[in-house]
Order: sequence, then structure tokens, then C-alpha cells
Amino acid sequence: MIGIILAEAVGLYEGKNVVQTQSYGPEARGGASRSEVVISDGEIDYPKPMKLDLLLAMNQQSLDLYSRDLKEGGIVVVDSTYCHQVTIPRAIKIPFTRIAREKLGREIVANIIALGAICEITGLVKEENLKKAVLDRIPKGTEELNVKALEIGMRLGKRAKEELVKKGEDDYIVVEATEV
Repeated sequence: MIGIILAEAVGLYEGKNVVQTQSYGPEARGGASRSEVVISDGEIDYPKPMKLDLLLAMNQQSLDLYSRDLKEGGIVVVDSTYCHQVTIPRAIKIPFTRIAREKLGREIVANIIALGAICEITGLVKEENLKKAVLDRIPKGTEELNVKALEIGMRLGKRAKEELVKKGEDDYIVVEATEV
């Protein structure tokens, strides 16, 4: 769902060209699934990315499967709740699921926390436009929970971005729940 939200935020509210595709096999719940978002100021000639500028891995299986598609110098953000074997230099490790459980009492919003973090890290979307896109897509009655999750994610992303600037080439960036 966050691929769709990101695509809508960028396309509808930021005025960029965007294509979003997804593949969810039988393993979608807790396993490897994939959502791709291609964003451009110009025309998009091909609907799939050749190499990834950013990889968000919410579990180890996704990290293992899709990290080979990362562009050199690309950004890797992982949910360190479930990704324990991260060998990619400068990977950003944030325990999205643990934070969702501990701070909000609902693991289901881990993806919204992650969305906030990656948008803050990349600067792809203005905060107000991202909030609009989230509110357009989430179930009625969950607005407060999802906005809180998004705000937590953006704070985590801001911290990660600051650390990314300070760290050396091979250092990992770790942002913990206590910093929310």
C-alpha cells in the first residue's frame, strides 16, 4: 500500500510523472513482495526501474532478494526488527515494526512509519502532500493512528538523514525507538 500512497503523493500533489507497479505472490503476508515506484520530472519511457535508487526492505527475505537490484550509491532502509543480516554499507536500520508496536500499539502501521522515514530521507514529498495522500488511502477511523505513524516516521527519517551526512562510507546508520 505504501507504494501506491507514495505514487499518489508524488503524482497528484507534487506534479511529477509517476508509474507504480507491484507484485504480491502467496508470500505477501510477511514474505517477499515488491512495489516499484518510478518518479520523473520528464516522460517515463519504461514502467520498471532498471536499478533502484532506494530499497526499503521490511524483512530479511526482501532484503536478500532485492538488494542485488540496488544502484551503486543507492539508499537502503531496512526494518531492523526483522532484518538482522545487513551487509550493505551505509544501510539505514530502523526498527519500524517494533516502534509501531511499542509507540502506537499496532504493528500494522509499521509501513506508514517507514513511508514517513523514506520520504524525509529522500525529500521526495512535502509533508503536507504526503499526509493528504495517506489520508486519501487509509481506512476511515484510522486517521489519527496513521498520521501519528507518519509523523514518527518523518522524525526517524530526519535523524537518519542527519546521521547519513556524518557517517563514513562503510558505517551503518542505526536509529532506535528511544529516539522517537
